[in-house]
Amino acid sequence: QVQLVESGGGLVQAGGSLRLSCTASGIDFRIYNMAWHRQSLGKQRELVAAITSGSSTNYADSVKGRFTISRDNAKDTVYLQMSSLKPEDTAVYYCNGKFATWSDYWGQGTQVTVSS
Repeated sequence: QVQLVESGGGLVQAGGSLRLSCTASGIDFRIYNMAWHRQSLGKQRELVAAITSGSSTNYADSVKGRFTISRDNAKDTVYLQMSSLKPEDTAVYYCNGKFATWSDYWGQGTQVTVSS
């Protein structure tokens, strides 16, 4: 059974930092491209950051310079370090792991709330 379990969300003041973690089980984590997406109330889910199996990264323009995605294959875990948080970063953050169209998995989400 494949599971992606996120943790690290919470309430933080604007300008603060949080680190999200997503630990995978049931997959060969090393070969999966991993990503963080987010969805705020009334909006579509959007890609925040992604990291390939080879550790190439890309970011949404809105988070460049503030967020850093990384992975630890020994721990089957992907991280999202978020700094200089803004109220508009408030959302449910979802972890995604994808190897192919038939192997595309999502976590349950973790709430991040940034107060002004």
